[in-house]
Amino acid sequence: MIKLTRLNGNEFVVNCDLIENVEAAPDTIVSLTTNQRYVVRESVDEVIERVAEFKRRSHPDARLFLKVPAAQKDAPSDERLDAEV
Repeated sequence: MIKLTRLNGNEFVVNCDLIENVEAAPDTIVSLTTNQRYVVRESVDEVIERVAEFKRRSHPDARLFLKVPAAQKDAPSDERLDAEV
């Protein structure tokens, strides 16, 4: 679940697994697989980042999706993962 803000300032939570698409037209419109549509204050990039952050936090192997500093890219994968924990 991610928190978004309607144009009137009211916050709500949406199941990000139901998001079908997000578009800027010019307001950001979040369309769900249930045919519901929400116009939100967040930009398309902000919605994407919130979904990605939720997935990183909730996925059992979330450590595999963490950003690896450039200096550690040549290190064996186990060392990279241990450094990120």
